[in-house]
Amino acid sequence: MRHEDPDPVDARLGARLSALRAQHGWSLDELAERSGVSRSTLSRTERAETSATAAVLNRLCHVYGRTMSQLLSEVEAEPAPVVRAEGQRVWADRASGFVRRAVSPPHPALRGELVEGRLSPGADIAYDRPPVPGLEQHLWVLSGALDVTDAGTEHRLATGDCLRMRVFGPTRFRCAGPDEARYVLAVVRP
Repeated sequence: MRHEDPDPVDARLGARLSALRAQHGWSLDELAERSGVSRSTLSRTERAETSATAAVLNRLCHVYGRTMSQLLSEVEAEPAPVVRAEGQRVWADRASGFVRRAVSPPHPALRGELVEGRLSPGADIAYDRPPVPGLEQHLWVLSGALDVTDAGTEHRLATGDCLRMRVFGPTRFRCAGPDEARYVLAVVRP
């Protein structure tokens, strides 16, 4: 059997389709039932072992509520391999004392990303649910101290500590102070 590298566009499209299925929490069997596309075709398409036909993409776009143009625009270009510090997006929630820097090159087909977080002393942020159930997070404290609550368990983290979580429910991040907490969060979609 001859093994060739998959076409780069097919590989990005397969990864994006796999990510969309994971975001919806569907198995291959569930997606096959919803789309009318066989499980084997879906699996081979997600692994870039075959190129999706227009008919298959149309069925999948219908299930995911996207136009074909939207889906294809998500996979047209490779993500930038380097994002310089000045090009990294920074978002601040001044009311809560939280600053978030998107360190990784942004791209919807990527499963992992790095985020730098900073919490001011006294900051207390609670999330009622993860954006994607089963999200894997590795939180590494670079400076200061951070209290993180996941699944009802509180973790006190000091400089250099690292916490791994699979997030299915509420989480809470608190900086009791007296110094700012600065950390790296590695996020991996299921």
